[in-house]
Amino acid sequence: MEPTIRPRVKICCISSMNEANLAIRYGAAAIGLVSEMPSGPGMVSEGLIAQVTTKVPPGVSSFLLTSKFDTLAIVAQQRRLGVNTIQICDRLQWGSHDDLRQALPGIAIVQAIHITSEAAIEEALAVAPSVSALILDSGNPLLPEKELGRTGRVHDWTISRRIRELVNVPVFLAGGLTPDNVKDAIQAVQPFGVDVCSGVRTNGKLDEGKLSEFFNQVYESLTLFE
Repeated sequence: MEPTIRPRVKICCISSMNEANLAIRYGAAAIGLVSEMPSGPGMVSEGLIAQVTTKVPPGVSSFLLTSKFDTLAIVAQQRRLGVNTIQICDRLQWGSHDDLRQALPGIAIVQAIHITSEAAIEEALAVAPSVSALILDSGNPLLPEKELGRTGRVHDWTISRRIRELVNVPVFLAGGLTPDNVKDAIQAVQPFGVDVCSGVRTNGKLDEGKLSEFFNQVYESLTLFE
């Protein structure tokens, strides 16, 4: 994928309609809504996810972060909640990405790739032809208690850049991004989008000051490519 000059911003771990509105007001192209996970912050009820999704304006993507690895369960979850994008945080075990695309026409299917080693490059190349986009994150699904993102950790951006250069779908960079490092991250990877959760929060709540500075740093990164 060619480098992106104006990366999109996804604000994840949205916990209320007020947080969604705040993220969108600052220019978020997407919001992330976290359903049940084995670990990590930001989980909310399916009722809240459905409520927020109905009020997201056109042009803003509503990402459902799901830990489910059965395509039938993922399809049922999307139909309950009405999101326009599915973010698969684990590896599928039953069914395929093509099954999801056939069952959910018009719904974007995004696969998270957790960057723990250079083996992630092969994983990304294998799945990219079957999905709408990739999210490169810092979890570890092989731990006894799976980490499926939202760790607050930075991973090796050189691996992420290599993936971005090799695949033919948009790449979102996640994992430990903050107002202090997002400009460097964009310069290092040149992703289609950046994805932030804890880096714009204080005591678990979306912090308007941090959110504003994060967007300022993203906009300042545009000068790197002029």
